[in-house]
Amino acid sequence: MTDLSTTYLGLNLKNPLVASASPLSKNVDKARKLEEGGVAAIVMYSLFEEQIIHESLELDHYLTRSSDSFAEAMSYFPNADKYLVGPEKYLRQVSELKKALKIPVIGSLNGVSKGGWTNYAKQIQDVGADALELNLYYIPTDPDLTAQELENAQVELVAEVKSAISIPLAVKLGPFVTALPNFARRIVDAGAGALVLFNRFYQPDFDLEELKVLHSLDLSTSAEMRLPLRWISILHGKINADFALTSGIHTSNDVLKAMMAGAKVGMMASELLWGATPAPQRISEILNHIQEWMETHEYQSIKQMQGSMSQKAVKEPAALERANYMTILNSFRDTP
Repeated sequence: MTDLSTTYLGLNLKNPLVASASPLSKNVDKARKLEEGGVAAIVMYSLFEEQIIHESLELDHYLTRSSDSFAEAMSYFPNADKYLVGPEKYLRQVSELKKALKIPVIGSLNGVSKGGWTNYAKQIQDVGADALELNLYYIPTDPDLTAQELENAQVELVAEVKSAISIPLAVKLGPFVTALPNFARRIVDAGAGALVLFNRFYQPDFDLEELKVLHSLDLSTSAEMRLPLRWISILHGKINADFALTSGIHTSNDVLKAMMAGAKVGMMASELLWGATPAPQRISEILNHIQEWMETHEYQSIKQMQGSMSQKAVKEPAALERANYMTILNSFRDTP
């Protein structure tokens, strides 16, 4: 029997397939079905810095406004349920998932600045999360903000979050960094035990009739995994951290490619949310296909293949990338 087990953030996982942050984690029954299908861990949907700050300001508003109001006006106070739309509801959901599931539950914070909101990292830990994923999603628009300033701020944020928790920390990065290997090393030095490559770059569209900005969610495709696949294969063996490949994993072949690049886990969302096959059944199919492929190709374990196609044995990976770039461009042949 082939061994599908892997380790990620110090967690022993039965296989490398992880449900990445998505609305599926908002429902305990759906999360339980993912576990029954065979998923090895689940990442919670993200709690955003803006949600925490908004709730804090709202609470301050209700506690400090109109000191001369009538005491009899009990409706003056907000309904307690109002506050369950933000951080408190999130913490409760982490706790409920931990009670319902046997697999690890990884919390998720999404933010870009230092501040009191990072205290929620410890609160997520305290309600039972096995690890925490910090998603650094920020699009700089200020021409005066330098790359160095932005990177320094993100490194400081990682260090602040890590100082607040004792559970493992993963950091989810975007691909748009001038010198990604150096930035990745700085993030790891600041306390990250794993790097998740990459968060998706959601881009707005324009409605030409209504003249307004459209916000739409486009599903990923397997082609999108080439970017994280490339970078994980480059960074494997050079950065002392685990790697998770996310964006574009839809099939068993996608998971196998991620392992060979050097990832410890492959994270899946789109295929589970809107795939033609129900999520639990699809997970089972993928894991069965992985096992069949490994048996056919005489692999004894997932750990045996991890990093087997990375660039750690290549003396000049930059030269290899240039050669690949030229080969692809020169391979095009125009048809009459």
